[in-house]
Amino acid sequence: MQTFQDRLRALREDNDLSQEVVARFLGTSQTMYSQYERGVYEMPMRHIVRICTLYNVSADFLLGTAIDKRQKQ
Repeated sequence: MQTFQDRLRALREDNDLSQEVVARFLGTSQTMYSQYERGVYEMPMRHIVRICTLYNVSADFLLGTAIDKRQKQ
């Protein structure tokens, strides 16, 4: 079973984005984003919402409560 951190990293890699690019999109540093991916710190809700928008996935998928990653329309 994938963790939040696994899904976060996989989405970034599947979209060929660097941690730096995603961090800039979120308005944070690459170091802080890296710590979210490693599970050192919990990602704030405002960043989760932006990540879902960036990758066009549902929060349920990102948080591991749904298998289907598409956003509900």
